[in-house]
Amino acid sequence: MSAPPATAVTTRGLVKRFGTTTAVDGVDLEVRTGELVVLLGLSGSGKSTLLRCLNGLHPVTAGEVVVDTVAVHRARPAELRRLRTDVGFVFQQFNLIGRLTCLENVLIGALGRVRGPRYGLLTWSARHKREALAHLDRIGLADQADQRADTLSGGQQQRVALARTLMQGPRLLLADEPVASLDPENAGTVMDLLLRVCREDRLTVVCTLHQVDLALGWAHRLVGLRGGRKVLDRTADGVSRAEVMEVYRRLETATGMAVA
Repeated sequence: MSAPPATAVTTRGLVKRFGTTTAVDGVDLEVRTGELVVLLGLSGSGKSTLLRCLNGLHPVTAGEVVVDTVAVHRARPAELRRLRTDVGFVFQQFNLIGRLTCLENVLIGALGRVRGPRYGLLTWSARHKREALAHLDRIGLADQADQRADTLSGGQQQRVALARTLMQGPRLLLADEPVASLDPENAGTVMDLLLRVCREDRLTVVCTLHQVDLALGWAHRLVGLRGGRKVLDRTADGVSRAEVMEVYRRLETATGMAVA
């Protein structure tokens, strides 16, 4: 595998519209390889839309998106499929298959790099099963490998979802509100894991959050969006909580009324 570029993600003048609604409005962003960047903002500020523009889940309306040297904004379907094998995505709702074991759910992360379908645990190689177990061990759930996913707590399920993404072998990990449904203790555990894989694997992480204190405690850099525009881009150790909270100030309309 070739060495990753110094910059993992670049956007220039990124615009995404849905009909007459502009969700992302001229955003310039650079994310360095091995950096954990948190996107902050009100609901509807464009965080999740921006995240989905990075791997082509949302085609951009205007501007440029480059991920790992791939120009996403003009990539063909085959190029996007290849890119997505290098870009993992962790969702708020876990998206595990409840009737399958934790081990089987993690193995699903390797489907993009094996040939042919897989039906059940016996169709996976011993090498893949060892790799999946190692990822479960890394997130502290090796002892739950044979447990059905739907019997786990929310925090445990999100950790299994992270292990499944790591099984994919990504260079870039996108996480959309990965701790929104978790209690503070489990939220901290998941953020600890994200920061750890970022440091140990030099894995680039771009994550959307609502929790300002989590962002300040775990991110390398904070990027704030308001009304689809970037209004903050600072290192976490160089910004105050009060400055970050300004991101959540609501927009003022021409009539003086506040809108989200």
